[in-house]
This record gives sequence, C-alpha cells and structure tokens, in this order.
Amino acid sequence: MADAGRPLRAPRQAALGFVYAAIFMNVVSMGVTAPTVPVLIKSLAHVDDAGAAKISGLFAAAWAVMQFLFAPLFGSLSDRFGRRPVLLVSMFGLAIDYVIMALAPSITWLFVGRLISGVTSSSSSAAGAYVADVSSEENRARNFGRFQAAASAGIILGPALGGLVGGLDPRAPFWVASALSFANGLYGLFMVPESLSRERRMPFHWTRANPVGAFRLLGRPELVGLAFLPFFTQFAGMAFNSVFQFYTHFRFGWGPPQVGVLLMVLGGGSMLVQSYLSGETARRLGERRSILIGLALNAAGFATLALAPTVLLFWAGIGLCILGGISFASTQSLMSKRVGVDEQGQLQGALTIFIGLTGFLGPIVFTRIFAWSIGPGRPLHLPGLSLLMGAGCVVAAFVIALFVARPGPVRAAPGAAA
Repeated sequence: MADAGRPLRAPRQAALGFVYAAIFMNVVSMGVTAPTVPVLIKSLAHVDDAGAAKISGLFAAAWAVMQFLFAPLFGSLSDRFGRRPVLLVSMFGLAIDYVIMALAPSITWLFVGRLISGVTSSSSSAAGAYVADVSSEENRARNFGRFQAAASAGIILGPALGGLVGGLDPRAPFWVASALSFANGLYGLFMVPESLSRERRMPFHWTRANPVGAFRLLGRPELVGLAFLPFFTQFAGMAFNSVFQFYTHFRFGWGPPQVGVLLMVLGGGSMLVQSYLSGETARRLGERRSILIGLALNAAGFATLALAPTVLLFWAGIGLCILGGISFASTQSLMSKRVGVDEQGQLQGALTIFIGLTGFLGPIVFTRIFAWSIGPGRPLHLPGLSLLMGAGCVVAAFVIALFVARPGPVRAAPGAAA
C-alpha cells in the first residue's frame, strides 16, 4: 500500500485542470450576474435605480453570509468524504442554480438563486484542499498560485461574459454559465480521480464544520500568525477595491473607459504573476523570501497609489501591487504544510471565512475614510488616505511575516509513515 502521507501522483494535470475550472466557475458565479442582475431586479421588483441598488446590496450580503456559513462545512465534508464529491455537488449545483435564476419569475426566486449560489460556491475550500493533496513540496506554491490565477480569470471574465451575452438578453448569461458548470461537472465525474484516500480521512464533527470551529483551527500557534498575512493583505486590497472608481475620477478625471483598462491590466497582470512568477519565485528564493518580497512590493505599491501626483506614477503603483501578488501562494503553501492531509479542507474553509471578513469590513471602513478625506475643511488634503492606510495594513503583515513566515514542521496524516 502506498504511503498514506504522500500526495496523489497521477493523473495530476487532469485533476488540477478540473480544480482550476471549479474555482474559476465559483468566481464567475459572482461576476456573471453583475451586469444583468440590476436589470432583472428592476423588472421583477418594479423599482427604480435607488430601489434596485438597495435590493442588490441585500443580495450581495446574503451571498456572503452563505459563504461564511458553508465554507467550513464544505471543507470538513471534503476531509470526511473526499474532495471529489464536494466539488461535483458544487459544479452540478451551480448548473441547476443558474437555471433557477434564468427562469426566475419573481424577485423572490432570484433571491433564492443567489442564496443557492452562495452555498454551492463555498466549495473553494474543497478545491484548495485538492490542490494541497496533489502537490509536492516543490510545486505547492506554484499550484496555489495557479489556483489563485484561475480565480483572477473568473473575476475578469465573469462580468465580461455577463455584459457581452447580457446585451442580447438579461437572462442569457445564466444559461451560458449553467452549460459551462454542467460541462465541467461531467468532466470531473468521468475523468478526475479522488485525491484523498479513505485511510487519510477525518471523522466529521459539527464542532469543526462551523465558523467558530474554523477559527479555532486558525488559532493554533503554528497558524495564527500566518493567517493574518492574507487577512491584512486582502483588507488592504479592499482599500483599493472600495474606492478606486471614485479616487481615480477625483484625482485624474477618469471615466468608465479608463477604469475598464485598469481592471483589464489588474486582472491580466495578476493572472500572469500568480500563474508563473509566484511559483518560480518560491522555487528559486524560498517561500519566506517570496512572502517578504511580495509584501514589501505591495506596501510600496499602495503608498505610491496614495501619493502619486501623476497618472504615470499611479500606473507604477499598480505594477508594484501586481508584482506583490507573489506572496499569496507562498503563504498558502506554508499554511497547508502545517496541518495534516486530513485537515486541508478545514483549513481552506477557515481561510475562506477569515479572509471573507474583509469583504464585510473593508467597504464600510474605506469608503467612509475616503469621503472624510475629500470633505471640506480638512487640515490636510489627502484623497489617498484610505490607500495609505492600506499600505499600513501591508506593513503590519510584513512585520508579522518576519517572525512567522518560516518553514515549520510538516504534519503527517493519520496512518502516515513515521
């Protein structure tokens, strides 16, 4: 019998392709509706733009709550029953959910569809655990980088797909997304093996399959410091995501065309860095140096964005932030090495909800900081104050990383050879 502590060896590429497609579709499920949901809300709820915006905010909050509740559950289920069943349920569930939203006869049914989408998209924890299962020590950071690149591709193509097909019919994007999810589910059903053998699985316990239990895992001494690295980095990212449209218009007079180019550059650059550079950097320099270099680049990038007096320097700051993305994959790689194979799903679920908290807090905090910074009567005119605070968050992550981003003991799964 093969060593239970070793990752799956074959067919690794087919398996990773399915997992990357799964996380891609999960993220697409968030973005594909962006251009068309407001139109559907207005027509189904018979409200104006203001009313549609309020309902849309409720939809987004409900989706996030489902992620918060179900990400640790799906992660724990994948530790108990394997990654493949959870991913297949997610893909086929998304396919059915898109059909529900495409046919929604009322605003209530559209809301139900968004709730189901939040549940089925929670399988990213199982997908991340699959990546850890099939990765070796040498290529773990590279594979996590490509995993994140697939998510970045979904961020770009989701709204693009929604806008392109939605121009024909507001419900058309849902049909296209349903077909893609169903096709990927069929591919996984017939072509992709399970990555977690039976002897490496963990009994299911509700105490681990909920947000409180997930945070308890992250509270371990070997994980707690590392968990704050992606948290602070993502929170800093919200400083940009929450205000960049207002900030670039206020500072440089940008409109939709320039913002569209900015999003394309950010998405495309992030995909390249996460797909290739993050893995190569970790391989050549090690995960600790990759994390520290990435965080330093991110901090410099946010400071440049906040203070740039010209558009050229603003673009330089964007470039630094894109390059700083090399830190994420190495952080995930280090964390995955500090839990057993039977806890990878629980770890990914815990990270999903912990990092997801930034989505609740960031927009509230940074939009208000931006509004205050450009208000009348301020002693210091600093419209980039929110971005400067984002730089401070990354500096805090850098200081933490100096102490915690070191190779630690690799935990063995139950039954693994000593």
